[in-house]
Amino acid sequence: MDLSSLRPAKGAVKSKKRLGRGQGSGTGGTAGRGHKGAKSRSGYKSKIGFEGGQMPLQRRVPKRGFKNPNRIDYVVINLSQIQKLADKHNFTEFSLETINTLKLIAKGDRLKVLGNGELTSAMNIEAHAFSEKAKQAIENIGGKATTL
Repeated sequence: MDLSSLRPAKGAVKSKKRLGRGQGSGTGGTAGRGHKGAKSRSGYKSKIGFEGGQMPLQRRVPKRGFKNPNRIDYVVINLSQIQKLADKHNFTEFSLETINTLKLIAKGDRLKVLGNGELTSAMNIEAHAFSEKAKQAIENIGGKATTL
């Protein structure tokens, strides 16, 4: 036994189907492509979403709503989260630079402080927006809510 005597197992390798080589082969004439039409021609490539002339799905489904180009999206943070961070990192001021160092928001994001939870220590907090409840809670404890 040597490398030259190695063969694949019997029946493991099939020969390639020879298309369009006479009627006797079974795939003569139309070469397994059916009769006429665009799909039988060489170089055929259908458009994405083309359904053979039937109204395509993306045109059957109605359009709905719109995207407001002037919408301002905020990253929200609650007072409870601010208090946890303050306890963990000993903050007295909570500014955008502080938040960026903690990687809580990306560079262009806008921040809104919501009033869920409680503050236990007076803090100066900077953000792009505050809810009424959050602003009241910050000022009641002796802190300062600065809108950027």
